[in-house]
Amino acid sequence: MAALEVRGVSKRFGGLRALSEIDLRLGDAEILGLIGPNGAGKTTLFSVISGFLRPDAGSVHLDGRELLGLRPHLICRLGLARTFQIVQPFPHLSVVDNVMIGAFNRSSDSRRARRQALEVLARTGLAHVADRAAQVLPIGLRKRLELARALATGPRILLLDEVMAGLNPAEVEETVAIIRAIRESGIAILVIEHVMAAVMELSDRIAVLHHGELIAEGPPAEVARDPKVVGAYLGEPFLAA
Repeated sequence: MAALEVRGVSKRFGGLRALSEIDLRLGDAEILGLIGPNGAGKTTLFSVISGFLRPDAGSVHLDGRELLGLRPHLICRLGLARTFQIVQPFPHLSVVDNVMIGAFNRSSDSRRARRQALEVLARTGLAHVADRAAQVLPIGLRKRLELARALATGPRILLLDEVMAGLNPAEVEETVAIIRAIRESGIAILVIEHVMAAVMELSDRIAVLHHGELIAEGPPAEVARDPKVVGAYLGEPFLAA
């Protein structure tokens, strides 16, 4: 059984078809990259999976359990957490307090939540800024704080929405290493990313959305050579590289 299974998910916004009969499976401790042009439906799919949007058709299962109809906080409590493209930490709280908010998903004990938050900060390379206000962090560290807060909820599955967007090459490399370590701890990851070199290197498989349709799925090298993907998104320069 797949850890996460999306079956026949469709979603419209008025006359706009955002998703059309999407089928996806994410295995235990697998990294699945989700790529495609802006407006392809990637974040909409994340919102359906995590309970922020209800689809017009289809179903989503976590370890065989139907998630549709559950509120986002209940889905998180079941073990599925997500990050957001636009990071919005609690600006006046410290970094550790921001991460504690995620840890409260599993415990109402503040001392236990703080210990969990500090462990997550160490795993994500943020321990040195634990006591700083979130609002003073540069974008690279704010992106990592978003990841840390989701990780502190204790997920089995993480949905990462462009956690490397806007980062410099060194920050991308650090984030790739962190994501690999998270997977090695047994967490499955579905990642939306436009930094192609990173997502191709990270992912066991790649799925490609275009105009709300799944146009390709498979190993990264195979997907990168698919003429539909080259024409819709990657382009010849990427193929040549």
